[in-house]
Amino acid sequence: MNTLLFPVILAGGKGERFWPLSRKDRPKQFLSLDGSSRSLLQATADRLIELGGGWDSLWVITSSQIAEGVRQQLPDLPVENLLIESEGRDTAAAVAWTSLEIKQRYGEDAVIGFFPADHWIANQEAFAHTLNAATQLATSTAAIVTLGIKPTFPSTGYGYIEQGEKIGSFNELPAYHVNRFTEKPDRETAETFLSTGRFSWNSGMFVFRAGVVLKELHTHAPEIIEPLEQHGPDIYPQLPKKSIDYALMEKTTLAYVLPVDFGWDDLGDWNAIERLLKTEDTPNVELATHVGLDTQGAIIYASNPEDVVVTIGLEDVVIVRDRNVTLVVKKERTQEIKQILKILQSDSRFTDLL
Repeated sequence: MNTLLFPVILAGGKGERFWPLSRKDRPKQFLSLDGSSRSLLQATADRLIELGGGWDSLWVITSSQIAEGVRQQLPDLPVENLLIESEGRDTAAAVAWTSLEIKQRYGEDAVIGFFPADHWIANQEAFAHTLNAATQLATSTAAIVTLGIKPTFPSTGYGYIEQGEKIGSFNELPAYHVNRFTEKPDRETAETFLSTGRFSWNSGMFVFRAGVVLKELHTHAPEIIEPLEQHGPDIYPQLPKKSIDYALMEKTTLAYVLPVDFGWDDLGDWNAIERLLKTEDTPNVELATHVGLDTQGAIIYASNPEDVVVTIGLEDVVIVRDRNVTLVVKKERTQEIKQILKILQSDSRFTDLL
């Protein structure tokens, strides 16, 4: 049985909640948000190629709109390992198509891991140790393994996984059968989850054998896998748009979770920058030339180092200056950036801002 892990980067997202820095021609995965010189996509690739197989084992699935950007960012990626979606159909279709391609090339026992392109990982050694455990579990069992992040606060922005019966340990990490997945809960529910000690955040990272996931897709999502098998990727625009969580993970009985802690953030919106970069001795997170008076708890970003942001008496706001747009928003309302984009899309004056 082939125990090499074939990592797949899911790189088709738009990253709308990082607008105006993230735009159609420069989505979030092409950005560096942690002060380093590497984009989120490049940092994800760096982590995954270190796991053993090098560039030949790494795959990326992305949209046709940004495929050329992916090639530029990852010039060492083999051209045959880049799958280009003609139209985004969410993660279930992406998982199905990639799994079919890897099975065809390497067989149904090939172990595949799926990883979003926009995650931040603090401890590479612990991450590699976890992936080794997940690969062991997927190799030895008909399992769809998900990585559950040990929660550090009662987040209402993440999905949760409840662990059930312990099935053993792999690479010294305990593994559990999944009792249930829960979508983003309210604050009270999240606090209850944390108090039990049985819940993890749903990281959106999965590991399984190709044959196992394809069989489960036939059982639970035939409307996705069967057209792909019959017609290939040409059928893509006609596939239903479903997440892998909804299409498969919430239905399968083969879901297992490894509760892990390697320092993680999904960088979902501008508030993630504060979680990454805020220090106790600074009142704000400043990725810009900022002159402030009585301003605290702010996140300030400017893409042009010559731009100066001046603030007076502000608290708990995000200020982003990029090209011809300035965004000012309360930190608690950054999720509503998507609503602003819908307004901009409806007015022809603003199409160049998207």
